[in-house]
Amino acid sequence: MKTRVIFLGAPGSGKGTQAEKLAKELGIPHIDTGSMLREERASGSEEGKTADKYMSQGQLVPIELVVRIIKNRVSKPDTQAGFILDGFPRSIEQAEALDNILAEINEQIDHVLNIDLDEGVLIDRMAYRKSCKDCGVKYNMKFNPPQNEQNCDRCGGELSRRADDNVETATKRIKTYKAETEPVIGYYRNKSLVRDINGNRQIDEIFNEIVDAVKVKI
Repeated sequence: MKTRVIFLGAPGSGKGTQAEKLAKELGIPHIDTGSMLREERASGSEEGKTADKYMSQGQLVPIELVVRIIKNRVSKPDTQAGFILDGFPRSIEQAEALDNILAEINEQIDHVLNIDLDEGVLIDRMAYRKSCKDCGVKYNMKFNPPQNEQNCDRCGGELSRRADDNVETATKRIKTYKAETEPVIGYYRNKSLVRDINGNRQIDEIFNEIVDAVKVKI
């Protein structure tokens, strides 16, 4: 039986981590919008070439084009057992467009997992992030600091912080999420698809609940 999942949650909620873990557990692709667009550009498809024109200029890819690319992606052979969408949809308009393209290929969403956290925790997760320049390991200087605040525990590489990882930017990102994306939760709640997941716990605890939620229909 197919399992088609959407992950929702504010920036810093950990939805990407959980989506990746679930993809491995179920053996289905984790489709995050950024990676999908980069793959389409690399493929040299017409959609990829058009997307490249926008991305190379730092512009947002039009929703109509993103939807076409998603349709292409979820039609590939590796989605026979299902797929996980992470980072899309981000508005009710996008959710409606997704419903339409899935209907065209006889697909539908089975689960919408909303990872919910306190706003203060979300801000701290984003504002105190650092990552290793060499191996990419991520740390949180408040919750999960390295032994030496300047160097990676794994490889000794230098740790760096993104310019936009600060309290002010984190607060703005959450406000944007609440205004633009949070209504999507209500859209899917009206379809009885939403499962709220308490994100104020350890990663494995959250993951166990997610697995139980999606396996209800398997």
